[in-house]
Amino acid sequence: MGRREDVRGVALDVDDTGEGRPFLWGHGLRSSRASEAARGLYDGSGIGPGVRRISYDARGHGQSGFTDDAAHYRWPELARDMLGLADALGIDRFVAGGASMGCATTLHAAVQAPERIEALVLVIPPTAWATRAARAGVYREQADAVERGGLAAYEEMAARAPIPGIFAAEPHLARRPPSVAEAHLATVMRGAADSDLPPADELAQLGQPALILAWDTDPAHPRSTAEELARVLPAADLEVATDLTTVRAWPARVGAFLSSLPS
Repeated sequence: MGRREDVRGVALDVDDTGEGRPFLWGHGLRSSRASEAARGLYDGSGIGPGVRRISYDARGHGQSGFTDDAAHYRWPELARDMLGLADALGIDRFVAGGASMGCATTLHAAVQAPERIEALVLVIPPTAWATRAARAGVYREQADAVERGGLAAYEEMAARAPIPGIFAAEPHLARRPPSVAEAHLATVMRGAADSDLPPADELAQLGQPALILAWDTDPAHPRSTAEELARVLPAADLEVATDLTTVRAWPARVGAFLSSLPS
């Protein structure tokens, strides 16, 4: 467990390590800092010196506190949490980044406060825009399952989902238990179902350098979203992994990106 910071009515559990350029990192839906570390793919560790890396469990996830309103788990609200955490830590400008839900959080934070975001690290962008409705339907079905039959019903539904091809060699990495308490899981899922990335015309106004790291064959994180982000964002660099060896090199790639930013 890290230290606790009170942000917008909830205590967020935070790790704050290193010195240098602030880099705030958000994890994915139903994940946590501990879950990302255990998975060992893109937790942001090992990015090198000169970076103050701040990672945190989103509200309702991991060791952080929770609220009972599904609206609090919509991506624009999670972005306000990211900005509020920066305020609590006395940070004005920072690099924002995250995976999946954390990627969405980052983009919403940049739209809400572009003057505060120095650069963007966008890892496995989630379904968005044209592909969002189908994924939102899956989340609502999972929330319904939890409300009917608890965590066991959710896990049974999740187990029926096909394993993305990128995990063919290590299928255990595709399925991990949620880092959300059973009592709050449906609420968190409904917040995600009611979310989308910011509109393309708003993203087109963001001039920050952006590193987009995507992988292939995953319908929850389709290549199409990453490619559209690369097209819309004015200063984006997209890299698509087709195997886990490449994914495991992502922390070093992020470190090189951060080192390339003007001091």
